[in-house]
Amino acid sequence: MSASLKAFYSFCSRKTVSLVDRAKMTEHTFMIIIAIIIGALAGFGAIAIRTLIKTISNFSFPGTGTLLDNIINAPWYIVIIIPIIGGLLVGPLIYFFAPEAKGHGVPEVMQAVLLKGGVIRPRVALVKALASSITIGTGGSVGREGPIIQIGASLGSTVGQFFRMSGNRMKTLVGCGAAAGIAAAFNAPIAGALFAVEIILMDFAFVQFSPIVISSVMATVISHHYEGNFAAFQVPPYHLVNPFELIFYAALGLLAGIASYGFIKVLYAFEDFFDNKLKLPSYLQPAIGGLIIGIIALKFPQIMGVGYDSINDALHGNTIWYMALGLIFLKILATSFTLGSGGSGGIFAPSLFMGAMLGCFFGYFVHSYFPSISASPGAYALVAMGGLVAGTTRAPITAIIIVFELTKDYEIILPLMITCIISAILSSKLSRESIYTLKLLLRNINLKEGTETNIMKSIFVRNVFTPTFETVHETANFNEVVNKVISKEDPYFAVQNDHSDLIGMISIHDIKSFLFDMQDLQDIVIARDIAEKDFDKVTPEDNCQIVLDILSRNGLSGLPVVDPKKQNKILGMIWRRDILKTYNQEVEKKDIALTFVDKLVRQNSTQDVQFMGGYSVSEIKIPESFINQSIKDLNIRAKYNVNVLSIRHETNQGTKINAFPTPEYIIKQGDRLIVAGEIKMINLVKGLS
Repeated sequence: MSASLKAFYSFCSRKTVSLVDRAKMTEHTFMIIIAIIIGALAGFGAIAIRTLIKTISNFSFPGTGTLLDNIINAPWYIVIIIPIIGGLLVGPLIYFFAPEAKGHGVPEVMQAVLLKGGVIRPRVALVKALASSITIGTGGSVGREGPIIQIGASLGSTVGQFFRMSGNRMKTLVGCGAAAGIAAAFNAPIAGALFAVEIILMDFAFVQFSPIVISSVMATVISHHYEGNFAAFQVPPYHLVNPFELIFYAALGLLAGIASYGFIKVLYAFEDFFDNKLKLPSYLQPAIGGLIIGIIALKFPQIMGVGYDSINDALHGNTIWYMALGLIFLKILATSFTLGSGGSGGIFAPSLFMGAMLGCFFGYFVHSYFPSISASPGAYALVAMGGLVAGTTRAPITAIIIVFELTKDYEIILPLMITCIISAILSSKLSRESIYTLKLLLRNINLKEGTETNIMKSIFVRNVFTPTFETVHETANFNEVVNKVISKEDPYFAVQNDHSDLIGMISIHDIKSFLFDMQDLQDIVIARDIAEKDFDKVTPEDNCQIVLDILSRNGLSGLPVVDPKKQNKILGMIWRRDILKTYNQEVEKKDIALTFVDKLVRQNSTQDVQFMGGYSVSEIKIPESFINQSIKDLNIRAKYNVNVLSIRHETNQGTKINAFPTPEYIIKQGDRLIVAGEIKMINLVKGLS
């Protein structure tokens, strides 16, 4: 973007925010209006990408039939050459313009929410739309739902950046875009909203859920208006034939869980091969994937594209059982080659494809041997579609609702619940990570730790431990030890010598085995004899996550805090209850503080905003001593007990906001910090300027 265009964008942003502020809308009203805008944009985005895919598909494989028919009737060299051309176009497009557009997209959205405060580069939407449309349109074995999700999320983030949103609101707007994408892709507004909160945000808080629902509904309305109330698949009528049939659906859930696990492992094995083992420029690798797809498609053209035609055949029982079985494995390979080599597209449609084939294969045998108590193979294909989605994404609620909204038949809910839940449980037992979170874990991003661990790592023992503690002299006889342990509330006692050196710890568990012989031992055993000499301890410089890990590993409720230079010098005790209390206070302070960050940022205000007793959110000038140092090196949180929420930087093109900067962020001349903390500590930092 040129400097003049950036300046114009910044000018428009400031003027719009100023108009919004003058309108004096409530926060809830403002978020609802923004959610409607994002829903509309995502709805049009979904229509655009479907149109673009169809246009490229018709150009790549011309004909008068369905895409599958056109591929089958195409010359063999066209089937091989077209995917290669697609790969040659997609590779450089992603490599040079937006690497985030590579792959299936959802992990990149999750990463943006977790580490970047929901900030996604605006260009990602355009590059993702082009790359995915070319990949799918030229026969890549991926789905369009993942790209639509990432495009919607990118649009949501762009709108949030335009209105200078930050913190939780930016993440909510990303969730609005993702929900709108799923809703528009499947005509499933409920599933779209649940997908956003179950996978993208992992938070069912009502304040976030409301705008997400509005955005999801708006995208569905747009999709209905321009494309009709279409069904993503031609779903036949469904009914549960016999209650005993639920046993078959439970078995189907087990198979879906195994298939989901296999898909996850194969996909990332291929990604590892192309990323780390194949000595070829990454912008050329998609062409290799295209070549292999073309070769497979010569015999099995069903694996090309999103595969909706083949799914419809399976739902109506028109797929032979052995073909269905073979297509499960071929689709896993084809999708893994497409994404592993660097293509762009989603895993939703491939999961639905594998589920339909698995259900068709399983249903054929069930209906052949138990025709009187089982439905047709198409019914099992439909339920298994949800089972594969649940197993790969670990989002069983979303999977259940998607299939339910496809059928609008309440009778399918019970089989769906059984299959999806069993599939998700078994898949999670076989592999801890989902198809989304595994990609993040391979980048050393542990989503399961998330905010809780980050907060715990920012709280240090010195701020939590209790300097008072119970002691026992090492020469105290057994009778004295027992009486003291019983009479005091603390479960652990420090055993010290005449020089107040810590020589061990005693707990009530240590004396239990001696209580029956108390009369005989009272003059024989002393505290030093029963004290635990090999015990865990921490220092004031350790963080509370380290403490919790030790407590959980050993089943303890407290640990001694010792001098880091003199390990036998006890300073106090740190208790699990105090850590959890401090954690809750930190979460409360952070949540309240973030509600004020948007106000400061959007209104360009430099005033302090007070909240709770003695705390405020403030914008401060950078002290000279901070310049050219990272937030991590300055150790601002530890030294001053102040949290850096955002950084505002004034440039010739306008104001740039860095919401939730990483610890590695280097502070520059002209930066201004938006911080939250105790007023006296903030004033201390201000005094450094």
